[in-house]
Amino acid sequence: MKLPRRRFLQLAASTSALTALCRFAKAENYPSRPVLLLVGYAPGGVNDIVARLTGQMLAERLGQQFIIENRPGAGSNLATEAVVRANPDGYTLLEASTSNAWNATIYQNLKFNFTRDIAPVASTVKTYNAMIVNPSFPAKSVPEFIAYAKANPGKINMGSAGPGSSPHLYGELFKVMTGIDMLTVHYRGDGPAVPELIAGRIQVMFGSGVTWIEQIKAGTVRALAVTNATRTQLLPDLPPVAEFVPGYEGVGWQGIGAPRNTPPEIIEKLNSAINAGLADPKFKGRFNDLGAEIFGGSPADFGKFIVDYTEKWAPVIRAAGVKAE
Repeated sequence: MKLPRRRFLQLAASTSALTALCRFAKAENYPSRPVLLLVGYAPGGVNDIVARLTGQMLAERLGQQFIIENRPGAGSNLATEAVVRANPDGYTLLEASTSNAWNATIYQNLKFNFTRDIAPVASTVKTYNAMIVNPSFPAKSVPEFIAYAKANPGKINMGSAGPGSSPHLYGELFKVMTGIDMLTVHYRGDGPAVPELIAGRIQVMFGSGVTWIEQIKAGTVRALAVTNATRTQLLPDLPPVAEFVPGYEGVGWQGIGAPRNTPPEIIEKLNSAINAGLADPKFKGRFNDLGAEIFGGSPADFGKFIVDYTEKWAPVIRAAGVKAE
């Protein structure tokens, strides 16, 4: 039987309203069971710690357990792909980070497009590194370092925590913006580079502030500046590199992502809970102790930040010749 046009439109409108009502009801009841938050790195690192603090914030505000699961591998791509393929119902989330933006350029054959397939939920923190030299190095400031490097091209060894790591790319950006030539020496993380810098086998490193804070305080290494655009709480006496190299900024970030097509009502609920947690002095202090700065905002703000960040670093990665190993 052929339905009259008016009756058809009424039924279509009713169906749309019922669908919207069901989605609203799901969001109202969300989460009704534990939520899985995937981390693309091993336990104990900054990414893992931030994820666990975020999970705790969400659990306290939404009344449901947020289970942290570490799935390291392929520069966080394994965890990301698992979330991309998950049901978009808000019960599988990703601890998104700097690597996700960099991997878009570093990896040539990813099975997903991060900015297309992961919906931004909320940004949480930004992290920064410090420009550190061996105490016997003649330069005691960033301008002195640049002058020395230009007078001695190719004679300074710059430590890296591995190809595509933040110490590597922040150092490469510094090289590009100052026009200096340094030899990059890769290590498997910040930790193995610590004794090398102290011994003088490498002369400079743009290392994680959290990793190097004790050596800086003890005077076994000398910090010249931070890679953040402004002075920081953890190292308040250090100027930013940008004071001497205008426009320079090397910051990492973390936040929460969800599978594409996750209902916007659920994303908004998570975003509100995260931003409320970031404003809580208890969590704010714990993030600051990690050398992390609070970085809240809307899902749209986070999405735009990721796109801009990806575009900014793509030419730096290509110029450095960074490729997946």
